[in-house]
Amino acid sequence: MAYFRELPDLNYQSPLKTKNSSRSYVRVKNLFRRVKLRDDLQSAFTLFNKYQIPDGSRPDIVAEELYGNAELDWVVCLTAGIVNINNDWPLSSRDIYRFADSKYGTNLNNIHHYQTTEVKDSNGRVVLPAGSHVDSTFTIPKPGTDTATLNPVVGVSNYEYEIQLNEEKRGIYVLRKEYLQQYLNDMRTIMHYDKSSQFVNRRLVETENTRNTSP
Repeated sequence: MAYFRELPDLNYQSPLKTKNSSRSYVRVKNLFRRVKLRDDLQSAFTLFNKYQIPDGSRPDIVAEELYGNAELDWVVCLTAGIVNINNDWPLSSRDIYRFADSKYGTNLNNIHHYQTTEVKDSNGRVVLPAGSHVDSTFTIPKPGTDTATLNPVVGVSNYEYEIQLNEEKRGIYVLRKEYLQQYLNDMRTIMHYDKSSQFVNRRLVETENTRNTSP
């Protein structure tokens, strides 16, 4: 809710039949006014810290931990590039199980795909990294031999696959606290309206409802 308080307002011509006149207005939040971190700032890694979202945590919990204010949860999401909280924020261990169980049912533990395991040579150098998707019959020559082969493959179940996808969402970049106030100031400036024929003040414009007709 704190994010919506930051949004400027619209005086929108009322569509209600009970309005007093065609000039009756309803004051609403301008949901079309969006703010995002500037591309040049988003690439400036000195402004951010890498953060690992704990199991079961929420944006408001992270905001309280980092900034001392749970209502700055929207800052956590915006600076981390999280657009859809339902898709972009990691589920808890309990919820990811429920999600996977609902999605796969009795096939929950069936093989989703096969992937490589790490293989090193006698000098400890990685000759095959882990995690590449392969067929179950995939083989490579055994390091240090001419004829022997290895089958460095492991099956990943549907449940394990969903866990992997979920875990990839835990690593985000968060705005460092010392840059928070500047970010808030810049964001509020962006939210201000420029003068126009609809301008009332920096936080309010008046717009017509083109579907309305005069009584």
